[in-house]
Amino acid sequence: MSTERRAPLDRRRVADTALRLLDEAGLDGLTLRAIARELDVKAPALYWHFKDKQALLDEMATEMYRRMVAGTALDPADTWRDRLRKANHGLRAGLLAHRDGAKVFSGSRFTGNDHAVQMEETLRLFTAAGFTFADAVRASSTAYAFTIGFVTEEQGVQPLPGERREGFDVEERARLLAEFPLSAKAGAEIFENYDRQFDEGLEIVVAGISARYGVP
Repeated sequence: MSTERRAPLDRRRVADTALRLLDEAGLDGLTLRAIARELDVKAPALYWHFKDKQALLDEMATEMYRRMVAGTALDPADTWRDRLRKANHGLRAGLLAHRDGAKVFSGSRFTGNDHAVQMEETLRLFTAAGFTFADAVRASSTAYAFTIGFVTEEQGVQPLPGERREGFDVEERARLLAEFPLSAKAGAEIFENYDRQFDEGLEIVVAGISARYGVP
């Protein structure tokens, strides 16, 4: 038996194991039974730490967030635009680090207060820049929702970097939609160059926030 398997079972160790298995099996294939088997324990042992799979997903999302912000420091010289760009580029990178990362993160409830440090500083920065408190919350939440949604779609096509699901060949799609030339041509814009797409989409969100709330 390995040293890892002899280590005491706790929430973080279970979450770490679940994240490793997530990369192999995806969210649909991630079961408490499979996690227990990997940890060399009986499945009921996990219920001492998590009442159900959603509770485990909450802990996995929390661990993902810890990894996203580990070793990073907020720059006090950031403008609100800088902070929004950095936060959402970091969020996307963290979600892409795991198969179905966006699905795990979406709708999960953090199990600690780790996220409050950056949230507090971001809201303080936004309100100092001229946003009302409510507008600051809405602006940051809208950018967050854009990133979660974007990566969910991105991972639907490319579950992991270099891996592409069957049925998303752009040239084949164009042939099938030959009688709809604009729709056929759109495939290359929708299903390719995700880095560029994200950059442009986030800039649209930033510009929209500025225009909507009148904060330069």
